[in-house]
Amino acid sequence: MNPKGRAFARHPGTDREFQTKENFMSFTLATGAQAPEFELPDVYGRTHTFTDVKGANGTLIFFTCNHCPYVVGSEDRMKALFDTCEKLGITMTAIHSNETKDHPEDDFEAVKARVKEKGFRWLSLRDDQQLIARQYGAERTPHYFLFGTDGLLVYSGRMDNSPRDASKAETHELQDAIADMFAGRPAKLPRTDAIGCNIKWWDREKHWMPKEACDLDYLHHRESTSRA
Repeated sequence: MNPKGRAFARHPGTDREFQTKENFMSFTLATGAQAPEFELPDVYGRTHTFTDVKGANGTLIFFTCNHCPYVVGSEDRMKALFDTCEKLGITMTAIHSNETKDHPEDDFEAVKARVKEKGFRWLSLRDDQQLIARQYGAERTPHYFLFGTDGLLVYSGRMDNSPRDASKAETHELQDAIADMFAGRPAKLPRTDAIGCNIKWWDREKHWMPKEACDLDYLHHRESTSRA
C-alpha cells in the first residue's frame, strides 16, 4: 500500500511501509470531509471497506485498543452506545492501530479474546500499517469519527469529558452530535479533543504525537493524559 505522492520508509525487519516524519500527518480530518476509504481485516480474517460498514443513517468509526485505561473505563458506555446506534441505523466500527512490539496486549489475537470476553458486538478491524489512523488523523484512544449518510464528517473527538470514570462525566458531545445529525442540523460542537492514551506509533517514543495533532486545548486539560 503506497498512495501516490506520499513518501514512505520501510520499518526495519518487517515488510511494513511507513510515511517519513516530514510527511506523516497534517491534522485530524476536517469537519465536512469525505470519509477516507479503507480495506482492513477483522478478527476473523475477513476484509472490510468503509463502503461495506457504512450505515443506512450514519457511520461511527472509532480508534481504540485493549490496554488504555481511558478505553477500559469507557467500554460499558461504548456497549450502550452501540445499542443506541443500532436502533438508529448507525453502524459502529472499531479500528485498532497501535503498534504491538512494545504493546503486545494490543495485538489482534488479544483483541479477538477481549471481543469474546466482553461481548462486543461492533466490528473490530486491524490497521497494522497505521495508514488509516494517519488518514483519519486519529490522535488518541478512544477517538470517535461520526459520518452522515453522505459519508461526510459530522463530528470528531471524544464521547464525553470523563472516559475513565462515567460517574464524573458532565458532557456528552458525541451523543449531542448524533442528535443534531438526526435533527438535520450541524453539530453544535463538531470537533473536540479526544481524551485518552495517544496512538502508539511504530518506531516512535510511546508518548509521541505529531505536532499538528496538538491544536485543540479547550474543554479539558491535556495534562490528565500525559501519564497514560
